[in-house]
Amino acid sequence: MLERDYQRELIPRIKGLFTKGECEVLKNNSGYRQGIPDLSIYLPGFWAWLEVKPSRDADQEPNQEWYVNWANRIAFGAFIFPENEKEVLSDLEQAYVLSRTTRYDAQRQQIPLDQLRR
Repeated sequence: MLERDYQRELIPRIKGLFTKGECEVLKNNSGYRQGIPDLSIYLPGFWAWLEVKPSRDADQEPNQEWYVNWANRIAFGAFIFPENEKEVLSDLEQAYVLSRTTRYDAQRQQIPLDQLRR
C-alpha cells in the first residue's frame, strides 16, 4: 500500500474517534520544512502530529524522529503504520482525554493572585 493511500484511509478513522466537528486533521507540506510529520490533528485545547508510514519497515526521512519526539514531549506525536494503528489511535484518544481532565482540574483549583500575596 502506498503512503498516500494509507493516509486517505486513516484520516476519516482519526476524525471518527472524536465528536463530530471536534477534530480537524490537516496534511502537512513536506516541501515546506523537511521532517515535519505528515498529519496535524487539532482538538479543543490539544494537538498532535502523526508521521504516516505505509509499513513498520518504511524508511524515515532526516529529522522525522526529532519532530515526532518533540511533539510527544509537549502534546502528542507518533509514527503510525498499519501494524501499530490501533495502539497509536488508542494512545491519541487517551492523551486527549487526559489533557482535558488535567486542564479542567487545573482551572478548578486556581487561586486568585491577591490570595497568594497575603
